[in-house]
Amino acid sequence: MGRGKIEIKRIENSSNRQVTYSKRRNGIIKKAKEITVLCDAQVSLVVFASSGKMHEYCSPSTPLIDILDKYHKQSGKRLWDAKHENLSNEMDRVKKENDNMQIELRRLRGEDITSLNYKELMALEEALENGLTGVREKQSELMKMMRTNERMMEEENKRLNYELYQKEMVAMGDGVDNGYNQRMRDFNSQMPFAFRVQPIQPNLQERNN
Repeated sequence: MGRGKIEIKRIENSSNRQVTYSKRRNGIIKKAKEITVLCDAQVSLVVFASSGKMHEYCSPSTPLIDILDKYHKQSGKRLWDAKHENLSNEMDRVKKENDNMQIELRRLRGEDITSLNYKELMALEEALENGLTGVREKQSELMKMMRTNERMMEEENKRLNYELYQKEMVAMGDGVDNGYNQRMRDFNSQMPFAFRVQPIQPNLQERNN
């Protein structure tokens, strides 16, 4: 007795629905692999579960982008809008520029120059000389800046040393005056009042004169 026909409709029980999805997903991916091997077909399969999780399969011999390009051309449907196409073109342009810069950098290092002709070699030599001139100019500029900074630091050091010397001289002068006045006070305290020596202040006498 054959199997009864199964009615195709949404499975309400979530557990049963998940089990059925897993079995049929694995089955369809298996069929995609079989048709790829048996028939040398190019297959691309993408399945999204209700949870949003993605499962995919693509024929190993053909990148997905190539299959999508074929679909785009043969179906006439626009898979990418103008904005995405412009972005793709810009990415290709940047990649090409980067490749050219890598080649030029290797040649500046003296690598991969066997294929260059005489004019290209002359242009490369001129570029190296211009670059060397720029490096030397920058080096000279930095040396001048270093010398200027050294002179400024030396002058600042001299100024600070001179200020420190002045402060030390003032401190030493105050110490001499204070010592002289203290000795005079000690001497007067030991003498009778009538014979006490009064401190001489030549500076005051000079101002009065």
